[in-house]
Order: sequence, then structure tokens, then C-alpha cells
Amino acid sequence: MATIDIFNEDAFSVVSLTDAVEAVEYQPSLLRDMGLFEKVPVRTTAIAMERKDGVISLIPTTDRGAPIIEGKKEGRNIRYANATRLAKGDTIYADELQNVRAFGSETEIQAVQAEVADRLNGLQMDMELTEENMFLGAVQGKVLDADGKTVIYDWFDFWGVSQPSIIDFDLDNASPAPGALKKKCKEVTRGMQKAAKGAFTPQTEIIALCGDDFYDDLVAHKEVETANNNTAEAVRLSNEFGTAYSAIRFGEITWINYRGTDDGSKVAIGTDEVKFFPRRARGVFKHALAPAEFMPFVNTRGRERYAMTIPDRDRQAFVRVELYSYPLVYCTRPEVLFRGKRT
Repeated sequence: MATIDIFNEDAFSVVSLTDAVEAVEYQPSLLRDMGLFEKVPVRTTAIAMERKDGVISLIPTTDRGAPIIEGKKEGRNIRYANATRLAKGDTIYADELQNVRAFGSETEIQAVQAEVADRLNGLQMDMELTEENMFLGAVQGKVLDADGKTVIYDWFDFWGVSQPSIIDFDLDNASPAPGALKKKCKEVTRGMQKAAKGAFTPQTEIIALCGDDFYDDLVAHKEVETANNNTAEAVRLSNEFGTAYSAIRFGEITWINYRGTDDGSKVAIGTDEVKFFPRRARGVFKHALAPAEFMPFVNTRGRERYAMTIPDRDRQAFVRVELYSYPLVYCTRPEVLFRGKRT
């Protein structure tokens, strides 16, 4: 059996494990892969967030020599929020390391490292799923805890803005008015661009995450069936967002049938719902990373993951592997987060 003392080696220090865990492959997730959230490592546990709304106005004419119009100051809104703490552990008992000792301590270290890596990989997958849940909450304006009920941050309340009303797309209408669906799309695109106040760039696109029933009725709609015959665009969307659940482009919006957890509730979009948000918009979504609560990382720039082992020093019966993260996933302009329903 491998000795518990082996965990006193430098290979199992908190710094070494933290470096190693960042190389572990993470669980695939749509919102993470989209690169939607700008990572912001910080050195503090409280994160300062700023909104800067440029004020534009028409300039009235004045007579020569008259006092000129004074420019209005740009409104700045700085607020603070604390990073959240994600932590989970797994215990490796001594008898689980039975027979891993081989010839030489180096081989023993490698064998135990492999066991630790397997445990950390399992914790990493849980951490990735949790962050996907946070990302999904942020693009809807409300980040929920693991129970799906407790609100960690309501970004509408935080910034003091109203949540846009639900848009009824009337997809179950057997005889929709000509062009009605495109008008609904324009309601989203125009409303979002106005609310963005300069956050949009030429590269910005509007994404719609659809529940299953919403998406099925959308692709079966007469307007969509007529317009959605661009093979090259279909291939691009398939390559970018995958083929398990499809995506289409219609009404200047990219519609994605979002695949969450298989239970349809843990991390998911309601089956009759759609959530809209801008992609590649300037400074709208951010992922702050605060430093860990351990001495080696005090006042250092935050990292995505922190890993450590805690041996049982009294009886040497087990070693506990723990993984930590201190994220703050937030939206600086929740007024651009539109939503809709199937009927």
C-alpha cells in the first residue's frame, strides 16, 4: 500500500495540484465554448463593477457670441459584489491505495498521482457543470444556486433596471399573419440594440437559446421553412454549435436548441421558452476570478481552480482531495436580456 507520507511530496502541494488541475480536460459546455464571458482575474474577494452610459443629444443652434451649451457628464455607476465560493471534496481511503506500490518511490508517486487525478477529474466535471449553470443564469439576468431556487445574484435588481417583458411568438398559431414572425424578431433585435447603448459592435450577433417545444415549432413555422434553405449557413452553425441539438439562422438571430442536463431541469431552458442575449458585445458578460482563501494565494490574481490534499495526520487512514473556485459571473447590462415564449 502506498504510504500516506507520500502526500508530503512537492507533487501534492496546493500550488502543484492547482497547476495540474488546470490541465485536466473539462466537461464540454455550450456557453463556455462560445467564449461569451470575459475572464477578469482579481486580487480581492469583492469585485467592483462599472456601468458607463454615454449621453448623446442634439445640439440646439445659438447666436454668435451667446453662451455655448454645456455638455452633460457621462453617468458612471460603480457597485460592488462578492465572489461566490464553489468547493467540493472527495476522500481517498488507505485501502483504496492497496497494491499501488511498485519498485521505487518515483513509481509510487506516479501511481498515487493517477488516483488523485481521477478524483480531481470527477470534481472538475461537477465544477464545470456548476459554472455552466451560472453562465446560463447570467444570460437570463438571474444566477441561481444548485437548488434551482435560491437567487445568488439578480442583476436586474443589482443595477436597478426593469426586466424586459415576455414576447409571445404565437408559434402554435395554425394560420399566422404573413411576416408576423419576422416582426417579432425585429422587436427583439431593435429593442436589444437600443438597450445596449453602444455595447454592440459590427461583430455582435444575437443568440436565442430555445427549449425543445419552442424550437420544434419554430423550425416548422412556414416563414422559417421558406427562408431556412442556406446549406452553407447550416454547415457553419453545425460546426460551431454541434449537431446533437441543432441551430438555425432566421430574422438576424441565431436560434439554438439548447441541450442542458438530461433530466431537463437541473441545467435547462424551459421547453416552451426562449432566452435572447448578445454575443461579442462590448463588456456585457464577465467572469471574475477571485483568489483562494489559503495563504499561498493571498492577494494574488484569481485563478479558475484551486486544488489541495488534506492527509489524515492522526491515523493516516485517508487523504481528502478538495477543489475550489471563487467566481463571480455577471452581466453589466441585463436590460439587453430579452425573453420569449412559444404561445
